[in-house]
Amino acid sequence: MRNKFQITDYDIVFSGLKEGEHNYIFKINDTFLKNFDFNELNNVTIEVNSVFIKKNTLMELNLKCKGSYNLTCDISNEEFLYRVDSGLDYIIKFGENYNDDNDQYLILPHSSYKFNIAKSIYEMIVLSIPQKKIHPGIIDGSLNSKTIKILNKLSPGTKKTESDPRWNKLKDYL
Repeated sequence: MRNKFQITDYDIVFSGLKEGEHNYIFKINDTFLKNFDFNELNNVTIEVNSVFIKKNTLMELNLKCKGSYNLTCDISNEEFLYRVDSGLDYIIKFGENYNDDNDQYLILPHSSYKFNIAKSIYEMIVLSIPQKKIHPGIIDGSLNSKTIKILNKLSPGTKKTESDPRWNKLKDYL
């Protein structure tokens, strides 16, 4: 697998293709995302399976990505491997001007003979990043890090504090 990014490697030339289904596979790594000035992910290993369907008056593009990348936990600041399994579907129509404002369809000029899917792949990967990045070890309680020990020590539920006896008298009124 080469690491050099060529935007033309993500072109789908549909002129001359027969009607029907055409499959493309793309290997995505850190270099791909860095070309979009996106540096939040590292150790990216994603395979994108692209199914391009050419019809008489329109085309369809179905993208599916599977793989993994490293994330940094929002709670513990520990890195962990995140598995991604995501998809994105487009309908491609022809019109006067190029337009990709809609997230469900793409309009290509009538004179087009190819289109590039690099931006679509980038968007699919970025949209796969969870809003809250939580290490699986925090969820199942198996993460044993210095940060977690400090957080557990400082959490309000773990300290046993004596309450002021004057407040206990108020409980009698409930």
